[in-house]
Amino acid sequence: MALQQIVEQTVTGLGYDLVEIERTAGGLLRITIDLPWTAPTEGEADLPEAFITVEDCEKVTRQLQFALEVDGVDYQRLEVSSPGIDRLLRNTVDFERFAGQLVDITLKAPIGAAAQGQVHANRKKFRGTLERVDAEHWQIVWSDEPPVKPGQRVSKKREPAPLQALGFVFDELQEARLAPVVSFKGRAAKGH
Repeated sequence: MALQQIVEQTVTGLGYDLVEIERTAGGLLRITIDLPWTAPTEGEADLPEAFITVEDCEKVTRQLQFALEVDGVDYQRLEVSSPGIDRLLRNTVDFERFAGQLVDITLKAPIGAAAQGQVHANRKKFRGTLERVDAEHWQIVWSDEPPVKPGQRVSKKREPAPLQALGFVFDELQEARLAPVVSFKGRAAKGH
């Protein structure tokens, strides 16, 4: 059996989603797993987000070590982990799951003159809130206003920078990731 098939069968058989398989020249086999996600249905309350734990990674590691040994897969070290706070967004399901979240996107090509001078023509990287436009189109909404530093006073008369939006389809993206936002004040309730 091929490596992809062995890993996918093992991971999904244990009730997880396979996010990525990565092999390095030094013999490291890195497997990234996540918990399955289904879109909430109409009227269903949002359940709190569940995360991969160390115990989940241990369970998958033990099972994968056995499966890889049985099939004679050559590797030096096995590493099983969660996608992390800056996870890659790879498909429509990921985009649906993280709509409304802060994301970083990189376009395959600069936007050129399409922004009519509102954005630098060579710009390819953007950080903003991910929003769905329709079945195939998405947009990212952002403001170029610099963040307020702790303790800094902001004049009430200052005009906020306008919000900007950039529409795109998957074919135009080189990469999309969740923006790593770290707060040392604990988790805030959704929508706050």
